Amino acid sequence: MDIEDTEACYRAVKSRDRRFDGVFYTGVTSTGIYCRPSCPATTPQRANVTFHRTAAAAQAAGFRACKRCLPDATPGSPDWDVAADVAGRAMRLIADGVVEREGVDGLARRVGYTARHLSRVLGAELGAGPLALARARRAQNARTLIETTCMTFADVAFASGFASVRQFNDTVREVYAASPTELRARRRGPAPSQDGRLDLRIAVRTPFDARDLLDFLRLRVVAGVEAAGESWYARTLTLPHGHGRVRLSADVSSSDVEAVRCELEVADLRDVGAAVERCRRLVDADCDPVAVDEALCDDPALAPLVRRRPGLRVPGHVDGHEVAVRAVLGQQVSVAGAATVAARLTERLGERLPTGELQDGLTHAFPTAAALAALAPEELPMPRARGRALIGLCAALASGDIPLDRSADRADVRALLLELPGIGPWTADYVAMRALGHPDVFLPTDVGVKHALARLGAGSTGPRAVSRLAERWRPWRSYAQMHLWTSLTDPDPHQET
Repeated sequence: MDIEDTEACYRAVKSRDRRFDGVFYTGVTSTGIYCRPSCPATTPQRANVTFHRTAAAAQAAGFRACKRCLPDATPGSPDWDVAADVAGRAMRLIADGVVEREGVDGLARRVGYTARHLSRVLGAELGAGPLALARARRAQNARTLIETTCMTFADVAFASGFASVRQFNDTVREVYAASPTELRARRRGPAPSQDGRLDLRIAVRTPFDARDLLDFLRLRVVAGVEAAGESWYARTLTLPHGHGRVRLSADVSSSDVEAVRCELEVADLRDVGAAVERCRRLVDADCDPVAVDEALCDDPALAPLVRRRPGLRVPGHVDGHEVAVRAVLGQQVSVAGAATVAARLTERLGERLPTGELQDGLTHAFPTAAALAALAPEELPMPRARGRALIGLCAALASGDIPLDRSADRADVRALLLELPGIGPWTADYVAMRALGHPDVFLPTDVGVKHALARLGAGSTGPRAVSRLAERWRPWRSYAQMHLWTSLTDPDPHQET
């Protein structure tokens, strides 16, 4: 939504429409607080509200976060993934903690701008510069840790990215109009565990199809790196300062789930924010499922599938390098075969992790691109040509020639991937869909797509005909792709539940 259209924004506030939570924020001049659009408090008078693109912009305008609706605990804006412009790419990197690790100059280098120009762009687009946006992120992480863990405040400050405890205290007081002690006193729910495990919640928009998301991940589990059950998925994490483990779980019996449980264990507390952000990408937390479902339901062929699975997500990934490697491993073999090869490479080249609380058979980190690039093609358990393609890809990833951290333009990344020998459109587009969070990718040559369309009676399943058909599904072709894949498990794809 364009916040310049203030009347439309105010209508969303009056109707308490949760779809716009995280898309914009409402500042109330009469109280000095800012809220999410769905805040249950009495709707303020139109003359007393202003609208802001980000929580950082609201804070910069002098507003404090509402204690009732907790506006910074909303899912992020889906616009970042849809547009993927400079502001959107910068927001994803800021959420991953790049400003804390590399400073504003490092953030600007990643998106290909000078620090001054990036600050101008973000100020114009989002109402706040990179430092203010990073500060808002730190405050949000701090509040989450204060209210959901037993960590000391010094550890919370460290884990959230603050340079000092004093800076942490001052920021929390300014943003939330409460001290860290007061925030912890209003903690809701049961007391957190004392075993060092962080037990958090990842907010998602409803409807949310947890069952099919978890089924997709469970089917592709790589032994040692991942494990899964009917209502949970766990894996190891490779993070900026060390390794970790995470276990994600959700109620698979309902589409009204508003959060995914995230049990997290990290070797370095500085990695908490990055770990949570990568898990958000994995579960596609920032998707606007209502907009997606409404658009796809306009197609009679897809409508039964969409109504069968409201809120179907496109599974993202926690590591762009890993998903690229696994995409090449999956060329021309079954899903189970690719997982078996990946497990063998992990056992041989992946770093073994120390025993932790979140074990679940998670013993290794996935091999790094550098470790795989050092192999000879004949050392890989696959055809020689595919082995050469994998090694060439890993060399490009390890050198940084192909960035899969969502910092670069998606079209540029796709072009770079296609320049590599043995990397075709299917692989490049699969990487764009899962590693780069592209909502509008389609794989017309995919065997599963052809089978699904044939079952639907869609006519010709040749690549050109399929590509023309998929044009009707823009800008949500990635979600149409997921509906086609998941429909293969349905006894009758035409029948609605």
